[in-house]
Amino acid sequence: MGMSLVLPQGIAGARLAGWGGTLLGDALPFAGTFVRAAALPDLPRIVAVSEDAVPGTRVAEVTVSCSNASGSPNVTLHSIEPSHPFNPIAISTDPAAATTFHAEVTLRAGAELDAHRVNQYTLTLRAACPDEDEVEERLFVRVTMGQVLHCDTPFASAEGDVVQVPADVAPWMPLYAVMPQRLGGLMYRLRNHNTPLTLTRQGLVLAPASGFDPSKDTQTFELEIEVMDRHGHNCSGAVKVEVLPSRHPRVTFLEQQRAVMVPAGIGPLEVVTQVYASGDNVRYTILSPTAPTLFTIDEVTGEIRSTGQLEVAHARLLIQAYNALHPADHATTVLNVTVQGTDRWAPSCIPAIFVSQVLETVSPGSTLVTLRCTDSTSTEGHLHYALEGPPSSRSHFHLEGPQLQVNTTLDYDSEATAAVGFQFTATIVVTAGGRPPRSTRVPVLVTVTPVNEFTPACPNGTTFTVPETAAFGRVVGHVVGTDRDYPPDSLEYSLDGGPSPAQPFSIDTRTGEIRVVGPLNSRQQKSYRLTVRLTDTHNDLDPAKRRSCLCNVVVHLQVRVQACRVNRSGCKHCGCHISSPCSRQAVPDQVPVCTPEVQELRITAGSGDRQPVTCLACQGSPDSAALTYTIAGGNEDGRFRLEANTVFYLPNDLAELRTFVLLVEVWGSPGGPRHSTVVALVVHVTPRSTPVPPSTTTQHKVSRPHWPDGAPGSIRLPDPHVPPHPLPLQMLWKEPLVVTRLEAVWHPPVWFVAVLTVSGALLLAILGCIARSLLCSNRDPGKLLLGKR
Repeated sequence: MGMSLVLPQGIAGARLAGWGGTLLGDALPFAGTFVRAAALPDLPRIVAVSEDAVPGTRVAEVTVSCSNASGSPNVTLHSIEPSHPFNPIAISTDPAAATTFHAEVTLRAGAELDAHRVNQYTLTLRAACPDEDEVEERLFVRVTMGQVLHCDTPFASAEGDVVQVPADVAPWMPLYAVMPQRLGGLMYRLRNHNTPLTLTRQGLVLAPASGFDPSKDTQTFELEIEVMDRHGHNCSGAVKVEVLPSRHPRVTFLEQQRAVMVPAGIGPLEVVTQVYASGDNVRYTILSPTAPTLFTIDEVTGEIRSTGQLEVAHARLLIQAYNALHPADHATTVLNVTVQGTDRWAPSCIPAIFVSQVLETVSPGSTLVTLRCTDSTSTEGHLHYALEGPPSSRSHFHLEGPQLQVNTTLDYDSEATAAVGFQFTATIVVTAGGRPPRSTRVPVLVTVTPVNEFTPACPNGTTFTVPETAAFGRVVGHVVGTDRDYPPDSLEYSLDGGPSPAQPFSIDTRTGEIRVVGPLNSRQQKSYRLTVRLTDTHNDLDPAKRRSCLCNVVVHLQVRVQACRVNRSGCKHCGCHISSPCSRQAVPDQVPVCTPEVQELRITAGSGDRQPVTCLACQGSPDSAALTYTIAGGNEDGRFRLEANTVFYLPNDLAELRTFVLLVEVWGSPGGPRHSTVVALVVHVTPRSTPVPPSTTTQHKVSRPHWPDGAPGSIRLPDPHVPPHPLPLQMLWKEPLVVTRLEAVWHPPVWFVAVLTVSGALLLAILGCIARSLLCSNRDPGKLLLGKR
């Protein structure tokens, strides 16, 4: 019978010391047992976890393979970081294989990940199966940035961060940086404005424009700052700036005169020497010669550089160092620079500095520049070219002799390109042979410019539903388009055709928010099909290369079924019936909508016990059975009464014209949260003795007023003591003013008409009988007189 051996890692196929044959293929002259080690086939590998992960989150699951199923393996976790946020390894068996186990790595209780502080953990897992050797592998856990915005401590702590600055700092000097800028940018807002300090858009706290007053003692300024990203996440913190009295030392040069010897052949912008002066806020300048032609000085570092190719020469420079905040504090030194002649010159290159702008679509292999370099002692073919600079620049460019070429695609839309400010810097080092080698450095600056490569994309299945009773300005929904060009999702939204009676909607150009701007009528149209145009912005230097796409948006009207009844005054009162479909629609409670919301009425006091004034036409949420009406204010002496949605006036002895301002509150859903609206009624009551126009009641209806304070309830009503005049209202759009004239007509009951008819007939009969009797009595006396004669 054959025998299969599995050897420990590292000795497979090797020869054992003292044995003539290999373990594989030769017969073994002895009987023995070989120990097999446990296996971690999943490792090494890299896993990612978000810094927003909560304790208990499973970070990784590792498979452990054993050669026998006699027991569970022992797996331990080790880390380079002593305070790692992970629990001990949990082991579980695999129901499909008895010798396979699963080890879980989870976050321990109270674990808080911070990608800014630690962005990767290196974990070592050691596994040992029963009667087997221990193996060791690594697991790399990478912490990624979370979606929730976190402010750094101690800025976000209760006490806030503290920074101390001297009183003699320069104006507009940065004193504190709130948070570093991330991809996409952050917005900073200063909550308290009673401070001379300035907060920039980059989150820098700057000194006042006029500086601090150095004559004062310690000054303290507290700033409350709110930080928000482009997703709407925000955090806040505080900074306390303590301004300390100025105790700056005097500006002093250690050497009053200094001589420098430099070899000839130094190229442009190479450092010749550097001067240094002690003091605060030291700046440097060359006083003499007033227009130096060979050298220039860095005003901050004091480095003196050549302006061109140096030849044999001698220069005397008078250099001044001064305090930038106190220019009267200064010192001078003399620097003698001697350029020594030499027979060996460094290579000379054209151009000496290369600055260029390239499109992000430039193809790999394209040549950006070809250097023309010469050397005094050798030909061009003996020069060596090398590229130096940051790794990002060296990965995107390479040299083919004197040619600088593009190595990979310069993607403007990538995070890596945005991290370097869309600029790549490098240095081409041209070296000539000899001892010592002579070299020339050519600085390179390449700026990547954007190209509008991608067309905006529409969201999938954009369908919204809105009640047909939606008020003006109500939000229907948001259209969220995408664009892969940088900056990402920089889009403008527009509605083809614009708002119109047939398309009563508008869209916000920046956010894509669709709102109602006109009346909705489900009888005329059950749904609206809108065409939204997405146009990208700031994605190309040429505005004519903007891209756009059309998106179809469907807005369905939610039909409301109402049951209406007519009360005794002839007013129609509507509301959702219990059995009607509107009572079963799952629509959230809405504020009742009344049309109009402000009415100006004129009535003449009658002689009855009450007379109707107006009927309120209001609609509530579909799930409310009925609306409730109450007079909230203005009902002086109880002259008005409200029954359902009808307002009645109770006549009395009114001596002169009087104006009443009634506020009627309307709400629905008495069992839930109370959502109400207020209707204003301006009623002018004229007594019966005062001459009035032929109409008894005049009603001015205003479809929708302009609210001065921006919300319903803030209604500017006329003064009751001032003669009435039309309300100055700003209409949402032009529509005719509807004036309804109601004339009081008496309709007697049927029994009264019958009694009156019978009484009239009897009266006529009686009058006829009386007239007949009178005629008969006048005729008879005449006959008697004739008989007597």
